[in-house]
Amino acid sequence: MQRVEVDLGFGDPIIIETGLYAKQADGAVVVKQGGTAVLVTAVMGDKPVEGIDFLPLSVDYREQSSAWGKIPGGFFKREGKPTDREILVSRLIDRSIRPLFPEGFFYEVVVTALTLSADEKYDPDVLALIGASAALHLSRVPFEGPIVGLRVCKKEDSFILNPTYEERQEAVLDLVVSISKDAIVMVEGGGKEVAEEEVLSALYFVLEKGQKLLEAQEMLREKLGNPKVSFEPPALSQELEEKLVSFCKDKVKEALSIQDKRERKRAISRVFEEFCEAIKEDTEEVDPIALSFSYKKLISSILREKLFKEGKRIDGRSPEDIRPINIEIHPFERPHGSAIFTRGQTQVFATVTLGSQEEAQLVESIYEGEVFKRFMLHYNFPPFCTGDARPWGPPRRREIGHGALAERALEPFIPPEEEFPYIIRVVADVLESNGSSSMATVCAGSLALFDAGVPVKKHVAGIAMGLVVEGDKYVILTDILGDEDQLGDMDFKVAGTRDGITSIQMDIKIKGLKKEIMQEALLRAKKARLFILDKMYKAIPEPRKELSPYAPKIEIITVPEEKAFLIIGPGGKTVKEIREKTNTVIWVLEGGKVSITGQSKEDIEAAKKEIEKLIAEVEVGKIYEGKITRIEPYGIFLEILPGKVGLLHVSKMVNPPKDLKSAYSLGQTMKVKVLEIDELGRPKFTTKFEDNAS
Repeated sequence: MQRVEVDLGFGDPIIIETGLYAKQADGAVVVKQGGTAVLVTAVMGDKPVEGIDFLPLSVDYREQSSAWGKIPGGFFKREGKPTDREILVSRLIDRSIRPLFPEGFFYEVVVTALTLSADEKYDPDVLALIGASAALHLSRVPFEGPIVGLRVCKKEDSFILNPTYEERQEAVLDLVVSISKDAIVMVEGGGKEVAEEEVLSALYFVLEKGQKLLEAQEMLREKLGNPKVSFEPPALSQELEEKLVSFCKDKVKEALSIQDKRERKRAISRVFEEFCEAIKEDTEEVDPIALSFSYKKLISSILREKLFKEGKRIDGRSPEDIRPINIEIHPFERPHGSAIFTRGQTQVFATVTLGSQEEAQLVESIYEGEVFKRFMLHYNFPPFCTGDARPWGPPRRREIGHGALAERALEPFIPPEEEFPYIIRVVADVLESNGSSSMATVCAGSLALFDAGVPVKKHVAGIAMGLVVEGDKYVILTDILGDEDQLGDMDFKVAGTRDGITSIQMDIKIKGLKKEIMQEALLRAKKARLFILDKMYKAIPEPRKELSPYAPKIEIITVPEEKAFLIIGPGGKTVKEIREKTNTVIWVLEGGKVSITGQSKEDIEAAKKEIEKLIAEVEVGKIYEGKITRIEPYGIFLEILPGKVGLLHVSKMVNPPKDLKSAYSLGQTMKVKVLEIDELGRPKFTTKFEDNAS
C-alpha cells in the first residue's frame, strides 16, 4: 500500500492511498479528508466498442447512508436509483476527465466512486473527483492527466479551499474547479452576485494551490503506475482522406450556411451519404468508424476556417452577436405565472406554481439529514424540441444537470418564508433547442417568477459562450448554437444579474484554458447578459403586485409556542377537524408559527377563528356562548372554548328549573358569564349577568 498526504493549508490534509482495496480494477484509490473517505476505481474494456465514434465513458458516484451512520428512508430500506445529487456529482467528474482522453479513443471506460465514510465537515464530491484522476493516472488507461478538483469558497475577504459545510453556509461564492498543471479544466458553482474579477481570482487561486495534489499523483505514478495502453486512432488512408476532402468540402460549406438547424443537419448528412455512395464501388472494406470520425473532423475544420478567415459563424453572425430575442408574458391563463423566452431557435416555456407547506420536497442530504426544499426548478427536454422522433422518457442526467444550473442561478433571489410563505416550483419545458436551453431556462424562469407575483428583487439572465482555438489563435463566441457547442472547444455558461454572477458552468474539450481567454470570456458574457436583461426588464419591469386568482391564499400566524400542541390535538385529530371544517390546509411550524392555506380569504379567516378559540384563555367576567356537555341535578357543565369545560351551579342560575334534565339537552348552547377560575384551572359560571352584560 502506498500513501501520500498533502496539506493545502486549509483544514485537514488530503490523503491518497492505493494498493489495499479493489485490486482487480485497473486503478483504485481511497481519498480521505478528516472523517470523509471515498473509494474510486477505473476499469477499461479490452477492445474498442464497435459501431461508435465517441468516447464510451461512464461515471457513477454513489453515496450509501451507512457512510454517515444512517438507515435509508422509505419502505425498502436500501438505496435505489441514483439521487439527483449523485447524478450531479457524477456529471462533475465526467466533465472534468472527459477532455483528457486522446482523440479517437473508443474503449469503454468506467469510473466508479463509492463514499465509504462521511463526516460532518467535508463533502466527498471533490475527493471523488481527485480520486477519479488518481485512479485513471495509475491505471493502463491512456488518460492525459492528472487533474485536481477542489472546492473554493469566498468568506468575507478571503478564499477557502475545501471548506467545511459550516463555512460554505456563510460563503458568497462556492465553486468546484478542476485544474491541470497549467490551466483550468472545468468550473461548476454559484455565488451571491459575485463580480467577474472575483470569480477569476478564485479560479486561479485553485490553480496555484492545487499543484501539490498534482505532484502527489505524479509521485504515486512513478512508484506504482501501470504501462499505458497504446492505440491508434481510426484513420483513413491518405488517398481516401483526399477524396473525402475533395468531394465534401465545398458541399459541407454550403450546408453549413443553411440557417435552419434541422435543414442544416439533413444537408450535412446528405453530403456524407452521397460520398459513401460515390466510393462504394472503388474502395473495399472502408472502416465506417474511421470514415465517420474523419467526416466530423472535416466539418469542424470548415467551421473553424470560416471563423478565422471570414469572421463569420454558421448562421452568418459575427462572434459577439446575440440571436433575436422574443418574450411572451403569461401566454396561458391557468398557470400562476408563465413566460416564453425565445432566442433564435431556442425556446423555453416556464411556469411557476405556488403551493402550501405540505408540497415542499423532502430531500435527504449527508450533512443536514432530511430537509424540506421550498424552491424547485425542473427542466424538461422533450425529444420534439430537436425534431427527434422518439418517446419522451423520464429525466436524464443532462436534464438533472441543466435544471440544477438554472435553479442555482435563481435561488439567491427567492424571498424568505417569512416574507413569502409559499412553496415555489418552476417547470421549464424546452419547446425548441439550438444552443443553451439551460440559459434560456434561467431567463424564462425569472420572467415567470415576476409574472407570478413572487417578490424577487431582480431579474436573472444567462448566456452561453463558446470558444474555437487554432494554435495561438482563438475566437470567443457569444450565444452559441448547438453545432458550435459540438464542434467547438468550450461551452461556458454564465448567469446573473446586472450586479454579478449567481451561477456558472464551464466544460472544455481541449486540455486547458488560459487566464486571458477566461477573463475575456467572462467580460463578453457580462456584456451579453446586460443586453438580455434590458429586454427582460422591458417585458416585465417588476413582479406583479397581486397573485394569480388561481393561486392558493396563504397566511402565517404566530401562536404561543407552548400552545401549538393544542392545534394539532391527539394524533392530529384537532387540526384535521379544522381542515375539514374550513376547507384549508394547516401546518404547525417551529417557533409557534402556523401556516394556513385556502382558496379564499374567507376560508382562512374561518380557520384563524377556530385556532384562536383553541389557544384562547378563559377570562373572569367575560360572557361566552357555551355548549352543554353534561347535565347533573346540581348543575350544568358547559364547554365555552375547546377543552375549557366548567360548571354552572343551579345556585348561580336565574330562575333555575326544578328538573335540569327536562329543561336542557346535550349540545344545546347558552350564554354564561365566568365568575371565577378554581385552583385546578376550571371555570365556574353564572347566568346572573343581564344587568352588566355588554
